[in-house]
Amino acid sequence: MSEDNANNSRRRFLTGAVGVVGGVGAAYVAVPFLAYWNPSARTRAAGAPVEVDTSTLQPGQKVNLTWRGQPVWVIRRSEAALDALAANSDRLSDPSSAVASQQPAYAQNEHRSINPEFFVVVPICTHLGCIPSFMPQAGSLDTNWPGGFFCPCHGSRFDNAGRVYAGVPAPTNLQVPPHRVVDNGTIVVGEDPEAA
Repeated sequence: MSEDNANNSRRRFLTGAVGVVGGVGAAYVAVPFLAYWNPSARTRAAGAPVEVDTSTLQPGQKVNLTWRGQPVWVIRRSEAALDALAANSDRLSDPSSAVASQQPAYAQNEHRSINPEFFVVVPICTHLGCIPSFMPQAGSLDTNWPGGFFCPCHGSRFDNAGRVYAGVPAPTNLQVPPHRVVDNGTIVVGEDPEAA
């Protein structure tokens, strides 16, 4: 074996070794850098669906939760509240929920929910973002009040399905988030029924 052949073999071996060591070093630098761009566990949890136990809710009661940084109420409506929904349609600005962005397609109905008994709503007034009061009892605001949501900031009124009354400052119905009914005692907020 000549000296030139030995040097060439040695050169190739050293070049290959340096390439391997450099590649491993680049990977050690790149992995933490790329991991930095992934959302944190806290961020992922903030947008995750929230499971709600509705088995102990009585008619007229609600459960408060937070989903994606905004309040969400899960309300169990009474028979009287459901009966009042049809009676007030002529006083509402959008009784058939024509503004598609305010609810998923499966909640675009008179009661604006999958199960008429349970109503899931983002309780933020569509006028300037105040939190309305939940006043489900008929007559609890005034003698003509059939029950629903009242915004104390500027007087906007919504029925027990979050549909806005005509002639008030709020332009649209309250928003209904995506949700699905798992069983008679569980609702998942933040997940469409097709995702199950």
